[in-house]
Amino acid sequence: MTPKTHSDSGTSRFSVGHAVDWNLAATVGGKLARQEPKATDYTRRQTIEQLAQSARDSEIPVREVTGLIEGGEIPEARIVNRPDWIRAATQSMRAMTGGTHDRDVKPRMITGRIAGAQTGAVLAFVSSGILGQYDPFSGDGELLLVYPNVIAVERQLRVVPGDFRMWVCLHEVTHRVQFRANPWLAEHMSGALAVLTEDGGEDLTKMVGRLADYVRDHQVVVKNGEPELNSTGIIGLLRAVQSEPQRQALDRLLVLGTLLEGHAEHVMDAVGPAVVPSVATIRARFDQRRQRKQPPLQRLLRILLGVDAKMSQYTKGKAFVDEVVGKVGMERFNAIWTDADTLPQPREIDEPQRWIDRVL
Repeated sequence: MTPKTHSDSGTSRFSVGHAVDWNLAATVGGKLARQEPKATDYTRRQTIEQLAQSARDSEIPVREVTGLIEGGEIPEARIVNRPDWIRAATQSMRAMTGGTHDRDVKPRMITGRIAGAQTGAVLAFVSSGILGQYDPFSGDGELLLVYPNVIAVERQLRVVPGDFRMWVCLHEVTHRVQFRANPWLAEHMSGALAVLTEDGGEDLTKMVGRLADYVRDHQVVVKNGEPELNSTGIIGLLRAVQSEPQRQALDRLLVLGTLLEGHAEHVMDAVGPAVVPSVATIRARFDQRRQRKQPPLQRLLRILLGVDAKMSQYTKGKAFVDEVVGKVGMERFNAIWTDADTLPQPREIDEPQRWIDRVL
């Protein structure tokens, strides 16, 4: 079996998934992951059991509030620690970027190991902040809940543990319901990712030229003698070195991510009061935690990894869903899941009435 290639004007394109040593990424990430919060065996066991039960209990309320009734059995969540999550993330990223588990397909020796080590280091950093994740690319889909991080955050926020665990599960189970009720979403996402992760072998001078044009046309704010970039600026720089098809693919992913996260946030609050008595306290403290200032190095890493962009997705996406559902109700809102043409366009995320006028 050989790596998938595409022909474009005689240029071979190799999927990024074949250029990374994913096994090394998992090993390095596991070794570099931050130490997990101290907890007794009883606390760990109770958290694992309660997260598993909360994931099961969340499914029916989420289906009822969203109206996305896919009819399948309620699958079990997988409760993991940080190294387990990193290992699962490398497998998912391999699948998303066109890689393969075939032992006969080897990444480029030196660059593959370097890329694997770098990927592992990034995942190690991210692994301490992930509460849960639905992976639509692993078999029939898999819901992961990272119990050490749940323990750490509920302690930091000083909230009722049982309520917080249910609240987290409501968000992640919503993602599971979104994808299981609308199987085309995973294909739509993987199609955009395939375009983004193709290595077209473009002349470096052309990429640098586009980057220079972007910097010239979008004056960068300078503070204390150094350029300052927010998450929006990072996305702009990324777009500057991309081809037009890649820019369009990035737009599709950003819009889809904003919709999925905003929809999950909306559902958390809609379901919350019925099953999470302290939901108002949790929401207020969790939002404060998202907005708190970070040390400079951590702030830079968050920007480079797109963490702040994801926070923006939560806010903008929830505002979009709140407004549309408030105006037309959840049943009519669900027209959004029909196909790629009914997903919101970038401008419609900020102006929901435009989506209502176009689709409904």
